Amino acid sequence: MRRWDFVAAYLQGELQDGEVVYCHAPPGYATVGADGRPRICRIEKPIYGMAQAGRRWQRSLFPWLLQW
Repeated sequence: MRRWDFVAAYLQGELQDGEVVYCHAPPGYATVGADGRPRICRIEKPIYGMAQAGRRWQRSLFPWLLQW
């Protein structure tokens, strides 16, 4: 193995048990609910640009590489 090209690799990670991450609603979605409170989104998988994304993907990849 010399080199791999990982397309969308950050999407393959998993959040740790009990880890909860929230973000603001993305552009194009309603940012204020019917009750006037701001809407937030709960993240279920690491996404590109998230601070934890690289580390979460690394935790998924390393055990597989060690077995390989």
